[in-house]
Amino acid sequence: MSAPAPQLPALPVTFRPTRTRAVLLSVGAVMFAVITGVALLLENMSGGERASFVFTAAMFFAVLALLSRPKVVADDTGVTVVNLTRTRRLAWAEILRVNLRPGDPWVFLDLSDGTSLPALGIQPGIAKERAIRDARALRALAESHGTRQDG
Repeated sequence: MSAPAPQLPALPVTFRPTRTRAVLLSVGAVMFAVITGVALLLENMSGGERASFVFTAAMFFAVLALLSRPKVVADDTGVTVVNLTRTRRLAWAEILRVNLRPGDPWVFLDLSDGTSLPALGIQPGIAKERAIRDARALRALAESHGTRQDG
């Protein structure tokens, strides 16, 4: 008995690890507040030392914000994969397969040029069931839109 085909989501749709994003941004904000607070409360510190504390706190927050950036946006014409530092736009016909195998840290897209593109916007970290559901939805979208013959 095969699993029922997932219902196609309405386009445009954005897939992102929202729990992971919330945790990263929350931790970043708390770390920034705590380190900045410590810098302001410590006595016998020069202005430069305080500034270096605040700068370090801002860098921690920036790194965590960068880690919370990944997403996959699907629309009528294709998919935009936003990873940590790169964004790539793909037409539906370029996506041959959407893979999320047991143990994979995120979805991989097999592309028509023979390469594989990691899509960090769908990752099973702390929301495994949602990642599986999102991967199935993206797979169904790729299959339905990738085989369509546009005139």
